[in-house]
Amino acid sequence: MLSRLADSMYWMARYLERAGETARLMEINLLYLVEAEEDMSEEDKWRPILQITSSEPMYEELFGDVGITTPRVVQFISAGRTNPCCIRTCLRLFRENARVARDRISKEMWEAVNEIWMGFNERLKGPLSAERASSLFVELRNQVARFNGLTASTMMRGEAYAFYELGGCLERADMTSRILDVKYHIILPDLSMVGSALDYYQWAALLKSLSGFEAFRRSHHAGFMPADVAEFVVLNREFPRSIAFSVKRMAEALEIIGLQGKEGTSVAFGQLSAQVDTTAQEIFAQGLHEYLEQFVEKIGQCHTALAGEFFQ
Repeated sequence: MLSRLADSMYWMARYLERAGETARLMEINLLYLVEAEEDMSEEDKWRPILQITSSEPMYEELFGDVGITTPRVVQFISAGRTNPCCIRTCLRLFRENARVARDRISKEMWEAVNEIWMGFNERLKGPLSAERASSLFVELRNQVARFNGLTASTMMRGEAYAFYELGGCLERADMTSRILDVKYHIILPDLSMVGSALDYYQWAALLKSLSGFEAFRRSHHAGFMPADVAEFVVLNREFPRSIAFSVKRMAEALEIIGLQGKEGTSVAFGQLSAQVDTTAQEIFAQGLHEYLEQFVEKIGQCHTALAGEFFQ
């Protein structure tokens, strides 16, 4: 398979996953603005989103000391011209990579690619109010899910599909680890708040931002204990958005692609896999933040190895 096609399939999946995950985060946070405690500042509610999407330095460079407000963050994350990680840019690059790999994806997928881009491009160009943004994020999340369904049901299972799976799962694992790392430390309650309504809502919001609220409740009936939430999001191999599940799917994709003669990728992925071959007790003994920092670093090393041995 040509390296440029492999690269396009990989990044096509990454950009779509990034757009969908960002839309889900924004949707949940806008809902949180309505239900959160009044004593929490607007800046405290939005800074985690900027941190998760790696947009905080660019936001501060653009707005300086003006401050973090809902209208500015909504516009910046959705369609900020200076933000390379904004949703509109991700959707544009998703379409460009799909165009390069046009002969490897199905007709239904290509039609859906254009439908997604044309449906959201114009709507993201102008000013976006919080009210309009909320419904737009819900619609985009649904469109991403629809596209993934079309991909699963119409695309040939070969190397091209494996690179698509690899990119999507790598992006999902990276985003899940960032969400958990940032939100876990922000909402980790003091002992006086454990079991309160606000405590319940904060942990529920974290799980909803990962589409894991119902799945968690089915497997944990004792409430939202921080350690249980972290273990579920990191190590549960049945939850599709957990870190361990994503790494397992990456391993399956790499098995199809083959790693013969690709020592750098083999070593990097082996180190990444070792990160999820652990227990919750070992993770918390090390420190969850430190564990997730190492995992994100290993994700970056895996991407660098893939780029060097497959895409150049």
